Amino acid sequence: MTESASPYMSQPRITVLGVQPGVPPFRIVEIDGEVVGEARSVTDVLQAAVAYGITVHDLDDPDTVRWVGGDKFTWSTRQAPGAREEQRGRP
Repeated sequence: MTESASPYMSQPRITVLGVQPGVPPFRIVEIDGEVVGEARSVTDVLQAAVAYGITVHDLDDPDTVRWVGGDKFTWSTRQAPGAREEQRGRP
């Protein structure tokens, strides 16, 4: 395979990792390969970007943000209703 035939792989500065269990659930945000914090919403991702001098015009642009384990609308873990009830009952 030649370089011109290989698919383009972007290296966005912002990576938002998959949802982590918590109350509330959160996603870890990396900028330039370094963990910079937790996000509980898209707003948190945008605030982290601004803090590092990154202007985000389109959260769906793969050259800007890489979403791992979901997209910009994924902010909770997918569990069966019974599992959620069990967690609420735990101290």
